[in-house]
Amino acid sequence: MDDAGKKVVIVGAVAVGPKVACRVKRLVPDARVIMVDQDEYISYGGCGIPYYVSGDVSDVKELMSTSFHMVRSPEFFRDVKDVEVRTRTKAIGINRNNKELLVEDLKKGDTYNIPYDYLVLATGATPRKIPIAGSDLPDVLTVTNLHDAIRVKEKISRGEVETAVVIGGGPIGCEMAEALADLWGIETHIIEIFPTLLPTFLEPPMGKIVQKHLEENGVKVYTGETVKEIVKTNGRMKVVTDKKTIDADLVLMSVGVKPRGELAREAGLMVSPNGGIIVNKRLQTSDPYIYAGGDCIEVTNVVTGKLMHAPLGSLANRQGRVIGTNIAGGFATFDGVVGSFAVKVFELGVATTGITYDKARSEGFDPVRAYVVQADRAHFYPTQELMYMALIVDRKTRRILGAQAIGKNGDATVGRINAIAALLQTKATLDMLSNLEVAYTPPFASAMDIVNAAANTAENIIEGLNKTVDPDAFAEIFLDKNSSVKVLDVRSPQNAQPFVEKFGDRWINIPQEQLKYRMDEVSHLENLMIFCNSGLRSYEALRQLEHYKGIKARNIQGGAAMIKMARLIDVDK
Repeated sequence: MDDAGKKVVIVGAVAVGPKVACRVKRLVPDARVIMVDQDEYISYGGCGIPYYVSGDVSDVKELMSTSFHMVRSPEFFRDVKDVEVRTRTKAIGINRNNKELLVEDLKKGDTYNIPYDYLVLATGATPRKIPIAGSDLPDVLTVTNLHDAIRVKEKISRGEVETAVVIGGGPIGCEMAEALADLWGIETHIIEIFPTLLPTFLEPPMGKIVQKHLEENGVKVYTGETVKEIVKTNGRMKVVTDKKTIDADLVLMSVGVKPRGELAREAGLMVSPNGGIIVNKRLQTSDPYIYAGGDCIEVTNVVTGKLMHAPLGSLANRQGRVIGTNIAGGFATFDGVVGSFAVKVFELGVATTGITYDKARSEGFDPVRAYVVQADRAHFYPTQELMYMALIVDRKTRRILGAQAIGKNGDATVGRINAIAALLQTKATLDMLSNLEVAYTPPFASAMDIVNAAANTAENIIEGLNKTVDPDAFAEIFLDKNSSVKVLDVRSPQNAQPFVEKFGDRWINIPQEQLKYRMDEVSHLENLMIFCNSGLRSYEALRQLEHYKGIKARNIQGGAAMIKMARLIDVDK
């Protein structure tokens, strides 16, 4: 088919839509491209909303601007991109037989049809709200669009917000908590129904690290609590949970989004039970002349092989290019995602890829979880910071399933996870990660990088050389009043002293360099766990004890660094 001069109609003008439009026009300059959007704000970076609220981005127009500071308005698309944009225009129906899109002009109130040769659905997602009393109060917002963002910032700027409650400890919840507490000094509370923050992205001790850091920066965090209702009395709201009541001038719901696939469903297109539009690898719907991308579709998770909803602007832009290429007569595919994600929480960079340990178990894998703590640069370089990493691997196949990292040098943290994400797309095994070639120089990495060390640790666990206990499991077992666990701390006496003083004869300190001479002091102990700063020296001690004395023990993963960073055991109290 000759695609020159064809009419392309796009529903949605935020991320996917503009990318499709520009790609088509570059490849087929005489194609007629029309974008319709029911909003007045178009082509903006929604992921930048928390940074607009915080003040890092001073003007909302910056979220709608190009890198050359041109505002992406309808006039910009008309004059620069030769694309027609109709704002405040809502798509209300698709006539697939006649290839027409029925729209409503929200300014005038009338309806009309727009004929198309190709139709693109970029209808986005709808924020979820907890179905509780009070969720529809005026000051209960979701902050998933610029209208809510502007309203929140104006309300704060007028001094109307002293206390805010964020419901949901996911990525947006953590970002918004920082935005409110950091610049504005608002008393901010996060309520999360799961036991830890970022529960679908991070292993429990990693989530605890994020929680502790938020609390150190003044955010009050309540995990394992359920919001029951929101009431308003005497002009002020109260958020009622199953454990407490919190006063609030502002409530932000951050409990996820659901794909907006109603238009597609009503047109008879295939839609998943979750509401996401079903597409093939070319991002065609069940109608070959209708494409879809962005937050309204479901995509294949490369790790599990199943469909998932992945509402990320980065994916939307890549999908927009694929759609544009195919409409223009080329051939491009979007083969799926591995689920990579990053968030900044005050001074911490948090990044993940793939699936968590619990998700791996639910998908039928036999997962192994390795924790590693190591400097993100050469240990002697002055800007080095500790990075905390969790690696998830399938025991039988040694296939890498996921990884998570947290560190103060955020670029370094994201860089490590990006490297593992690239491997996940190839269904790589531990051997590939163990020998992954990482660019090395002391200002940027260690000679044995943390990604290599994580792979080696997981391999040692699988091969039975490193018998481990996870840091959170250790803390729970050890702190139980009926516990018989004893700890062998192989650090220096100075490092071990606070633990020895608090736990007495349950905490035995034998520095690593003395262990071979003093093994008999612990040879009679059962239920022994070994402790060091990061888990490396304690692994070596484990091997020594097992080889020379046949002593059965377990290595505490992540060591003191992870225990302290996540505040799993507090020796200061």
